[in-house]
Amino acid sequence: MRSTSSAFVAVILAGSVLSAQAPPPQPSGYLTPPKAIVDIMTAEPLPNVAVSPSRDVIALMPRRSMPPISEVSQPMQRLAGMRINPRTNGPHRTAPATGITIRTIASGAERMIVVPAGAKIGGALFSPDSKRIAFTNTREDTIELYVADVATGQSRLVPGAAINGLNGTCQWLENSTALICGFIPSPRATAPPPSKTPTGPNIQESVGKPGPVRTYQDLLTSAHDEALFEYYMQSQLASVEAATGRREPIGRPAMFSSFTVSPDGQHLVVQKVKRPFSRLVTWFEFPSDVEVWSRTGQVLRTIADVPMGDTVPINGVLTGPRSYRWVPLEPATLIWVEALDTGDIRNDVPHRDRILALKAPFTGEPAEVAKTQYRYGGANWTDSGAILLTENDRKTRTTRTWVLNRAWGEPRKLWDRKQQDSYSHPGTPLFRPTRSTIHQAGDFIYLSGAGASKEGDRPFLDRLNLKTFQAERLFRSDDHSHETVVGLLSDDGKRVMTRHETRTQPPNYYVRELPGTTRTAITSFKDPHPQITAAERMLVTYTRKDGVGLSGTIYLPPGQKKGERLPMLVWAYPREFVDADAASQVVGSPNRFTTVSGSSHLLLLAHGYAIFDGPTMPIVGPGETANDSYVQQLVSSAEAAIDKAVELGIADRARVGVGGHSYGAFMTANLLAHSDLFAAGVARSGAYNRTLTPFGFQAETRTYWEAPQVYLNMSPFNFAHKINEPILLIHGEADDNSGTFPIQSDRLYMALKGHGATVRYVTLPAEAHGYAARESNMHVVAETINWLDKYVKNSPARKTTTATK
Repeated sequence: MRSTSSAFVAVILAGSVLSAQAPPPQPSGYLTPPKAIVDIMTAEPLPNVAVSPSRDVIALMPRRSMPPISEVSQPMQRLAGMRINPRTNGPHRTAPATGITIRTIASGAERMIVVPAGAKIGGALFSPDSKRIAFTNTREDTIELYVADVATGQSRLVPGAAINGLNGTCQWLENSTALICGFIPSPRATAPPPSKTPTGPNIQESVGKPGPVRTYQDLLTSAHDEALFEYYMQSQLASVEAATGRREPIGRPAMFSSFTVSPDGQHLVVQKVKRPFSRLVTWFEFPSDVEVWSRTGQVLRTIADVPMGDTVPINGVLTGPRSYRWVPLEPATLIWVEALDTGDIRNDVPHRDRILALKAPFTGEPAEVAKTQYRYGGANWTDSGAILLTENDRKTRTTRTWVLNRAWGEPRKLWDRKQQDSYSHPGTPLFRPTRSTIHQAGDFIYLSGAGASKEGDRPFLDRLNLKTFQAERLFRSDDHSHETVVGLLSDDGKRVMTRHETRTQPPNYYVRELPGTTRTAITSFKDPHPQITAAERMLVTYTRKDGVGLSGTIYLPPGQKKGERLPMLVWAYPREFVDADAASQVVGSPNRFTTVSGSSHLLLLAHGYAIFDGPTMPIVGPGETANDSYVQQLVSSAEAAIDKAVELGIADRARVGVGGHSYGAFMTANLLAHSDLFAAGVARSGAYNRTLTPFGFQAETRTYWEAPQVYLNMSPFNFAHKINEPILLIHGEADDNSGTFPIQSDRLYMALKGHGATVRYVTLPAEAHGYAARESNMHVVAETINWLDKYVKNSPARKTTTATK
């Protein structure tokens, strides 16, 4: 039913059975929205910014707004959860920069890094001493590696080598003399060709051991797929001298899923994928070997023989070693984590995990560093050697952080809080970028936080004493801007770099002196879309019938007449919570700059619509039970949002539409199936039949067989006969997201058409879960405008606008 042509958008329209007229002929190409919206969509976006480890320069990297469909629809291999461009041996879809400009923070002086004409830059990475910057350039048939001198701007191509873009970014040695990368082995044969005739059936078999896995796309399906996966994944690790570009191979080629270099630069820990492969899970759950290598590639120790991950329990972990990393303060000490509960949180044990460490030369037995009562959540070292160890409990959604320091005796509990309680979040430690350690000055570390509050987010910087656990607030964003601390420029925290924005001013970087208000600009980016910035916005709070607090942001189009009620689009995404207190917390900030990209729903502001953006739709229930009353809570939240907009004199209750992407599309279909609150809906790339995701979805971890009624009640497909409001379905034909297979929209369209609903179904060639191409995004916006204009803005009077069908 879907065209595979990159020059055609498949559109299917079913008219209401109440009309005897046939649907009008459909256009055969991409649509374009009004020029005012096209101008916004094609404006150059704000550049990416990278701060050097020495905090004395920044790299500004401009980028395109959207690639053309000709680029998005290039050949693609879909293998084991990867999407590979076979011409480049890299990711099929990237968001490259087009250049690099170095700006000195102190003086504002700029110099351009020399890059190839028409460059598509990725993986830009400063050396630890900030004197060089490495980056890749993607050409039609290869990915090149360059190393540039920050002081002069001159760059050097690493000759005779092609980066394997499937192995992640390169890694600098701590002394900045070289970096280690994964290259395509040379010489290499051509890719294995498919067999002209089948050589036999494709067979899978299970021998009784439970293997509950979620549904994934782009899985291996044949022996030929397996051969292609092995072909493209093979890499040769090599070190590259920064000064000369000379390469030195390390070890033998393998299918590396990861590699990291020890602080002394003399060892690597590598994870190598191996056969047998699976046709049910993606590549990162394939079997693998974890090994410690010398810089020459000699295997010093095998840390783990990792089994296939298809039998890991739901909410569980592997039983053997996992979460490998180097201790940043020691030359070559590796730590990892092992489960003590067989990886299953249903087992009642005093400790769930233990952390082990092994020093070079890696010949002895690993030493136990600590045990955790809950599941291990991460460990970070301060400059002085204290460890901040975090553990998390799924059942209670609790997170705890401990401070471990042998000089101070037993571990001490630093934080113990609910994971979903944003108001109590203490902030995140600031790190030294050159050592990957938490920045510590004396007894103090520094915490940068979002500052969630009843008034919205007010970012802050705190100084925390690790001996007394007393925190001192050094900075808090004022009540008319949103300013986040990016990093420290002095050990005492009196000079910091911030990212500052307001409702009308785009994000820019500053040097701020503390205490006080002195602020010096580093960048001066201009507003890319003043047409959107001119919209009035307000952060609103209100209450659901059951007492749960809700919040969201309402935008009003520029030039709205006072007292005029507008057509409104509600755009939302539900979230699950274990308690009402956390669910009631205010989300967002009234002081952030509004940025739009792609086919953003906010573009409709330029077409006369009010937008209720992100009204919270909390689904609340203890433990794993939130979805037991999903529909009732969803409808109640939507009703409260509309009531608030009507109460404010903004919305006309009869002219309100609803929309969302992914789980928001699922929400949209459910709201149309179970209420008469909305005149029409727009559902992009959703899943609508939960029996097709039987081993869990979103935050739901119960299986279909454990909670069949929940799955059935939550599936709008089962209530397609009740959807009597017009609905626009849009889906990428190459959707890559777990659960949102295009067949979900295919089958909902068939069900709706079969029951006489008014429905339009648009599929986008070559597009994934998120839409990338300029033509696709413009078409999506045009379709959305046409649909809402017809069925919301200019809709006839509706008989009912109630929360019940």
